[in-house]
Amino acid sequence: MISLKKQGIAVAMKTACMCTLVGLSSMAGAAEPSVSVRHLASEQNILLVKDAERYLLLPVQDSAPEGKLYIVVNNQYEGSAINVRLAREKVDYYVPLDLSAYAGQDISIDVQGMPESAVCWKKISLADTFDMTNREKFRPVYHHTPAYGWMNDPNGMFYKDGVWHLYFQHNPYGSTWGNMTWGHSTTTDLVNWKFEGDAILPDAWGSIFSGSSVVDYDNTAGFGEGAVVAFYTSAKPSPWGDVQMQSMAYSTDNGKTFTKYTGNPVVTSPKRDFRDPKVFWYAPGKHWVMILAGGQEMDIYSSKNLKDWKYESSFGAKQGAHGGVWECPDLVELPVEGTKEKKWVLICNINPGGPFGGNAAQYFVGTFDGKKFVNESPTQTKWMDWGKDHYATVTFSNAPDGRCVALGWMSNWQYQGVLPTLQFRGSNTIARDLSLYREDGELLLRCAPSPEMEKARKEQVLVPPFKVSDTYEIPSLFEGNEGAYEIVMTIKNSGASRIAFTLSNSKGEKVDMYYDVPREQFVMDRSESGKVDFSADFPAVTVAPVSATDNIRLRLFVDRSSIEAFGDGGKFVMTNQVFPSEPYNRMSFVSGRGSYTVKSITVYKL
Repeated sequence: MISLKKQGIAVAMKTACMCTLVGLSSMAGAAEPSVSVRHLASEQNILLVKDAERYLLLPVQDSAPEGKLYIVVNNQYEGSAINVRLAREKVDYYVPLDLSAYAGQDISIDVQGMPESAVCWKKISLADTFDMTNREKFRPVYHHTPAYGWMNDPNGMFYKDGVWHLYFQHNPYGSTWGNMTWGHSTTTDLVNWKFEGDAILPDAWGSIFSGSSVVDYDNTAGFGEGAVVAFYTSAKPSPWGDVQMQSMAYSTDNGKTFTKYTGNPVVTSPKRDFRDPKVFWYAPGKHWVMILAGGQEMDIYSSKNLKDWKYESSFGAKQGAHGGVWECPDLVELPVEGTKEKKWVLICNINPGGPFGGNAAQYFVGTFDGKKFVNESPTQTKWMDWGKDHYATVTFSNAPDGRCVALGWMSNWQYQGVLPTLQFRGSNTIARDLSLYREDGELLLRCAPSPEMEKARKEQVLVPPFKVSDTYEIPSLFEGNEGAYEIVMTIKNSGASRIAFTLSNSKGEKVDMYYDVPREQFVMDRSESGKVDFSADFPAVTVAPVSATDNIRLRLFVDRSSIEAFGDGGKFVMTNQVFPSEPYNRMSFVSGRGSYTVKSITVYKL
């Protein structure tokens, strides 16, 4: 859940909108307005802002073409261009343009690509506050979402002084992709999130793409003991093609604000796809490691001071899935359950090329000597999650108690831009603790719900055990169901060929799930889950392999617009978005041939 109250930001869009934009042609005999507009030829315009307040509220229409805004002070551009879909025929929502750096000054804003007839000219206004009250019925309750605007990859995650920091790919000026910036949210419990604003903004080297952060306790970079050092991809468009390079910024106030390194970029390459640096400390070699995506390989670099980087090796040729570009790598050392052994896991996100279309996250298990990663199962492809909506998964740096905690982007590039939300687009998975287990001689990744999720439980409903030889129905999971809950089930199979259950609502919208016993599979079908017509790629049936179906343990996390299924303590995970018109509050069970017994079922309100 995200708090929609940022420090210094209150709830006042209605009062702010009292300050209406007035054209220069209507100024005669009237008091000088705070904002005025001059319309020029070729859809060029100049906004004149006198005595600027904190925010300029921009009306957005998602379906409109993009225009460009440039802040002008003393006849010079300030910062880079802002791409905004200003409202032409209707206003879908508002976004704030922060003018606090120019408070009390007179500035101009060069607005390009916007006709004089556009409705935005009557709706733009000044305000000292911005209302971030949720207006979306599909906004999750206990998953992180941006307060407003577009979000994709999680970035720069670290833990320090009791606080988990999440940065993310953010467009502050609309709910479509663009203006890539590092948004920032914090939490103390991995459930309740506070939006902290935008931390790293575009500059001369380009937009701010994905990356990571480390806590430099030993001051190896010279920015101060305990400084937070962030690494990100600078993505610079040009008439000759886009270029990507790695840059750095540092923070001495625990990640609240950042200063960009004057020697940026710190790592360059002639590769076109060259991005998403993940940095970590390699203790045996007493050096830092950077792993980043280079086309369909992962490139590994080393450094003693975080500034000067040496190329060491690459991994990926002829291994794993290669149906799309490799992105957002991570490299972590994990314990093997039941042993004193540890192995390294390389997480590799790929788009497209997932098992059910679009993006997905694969992983490799092997050894790492500080310079080179070796995959121990080069002929196998292993997936972290078997749903449609799990991508860009990376781990927190500096997590406490030796934990390895991962967070993913809960969506798919096939349809993210047309999801049925407006105020925001994009959410994260729940936090997952990672470990390794051995099964049939193979090392596999366990992705278990982080223990913080148990602490988030509120009221509970206990359902008495029951046997399913044909059908069984729970007509109501609990009273006052707002669509945010967890279901914990244990099932004993007595010869059934199919163990099936369905979540549904009074509108007939449903999500079918079942264990196919002969095939050893878990299946989720969201094709009739609610609103599905916004993309031909959204109705889907996803399938995960399961190791046993005699004694089943399953946890289902339902949060208004998503379902995450964790089987057998995270041996398999399946993440899928759903958009029902009302919460699923019914659950029905069906058996194929034989019978099974639901030994326990507990529903927790979250």
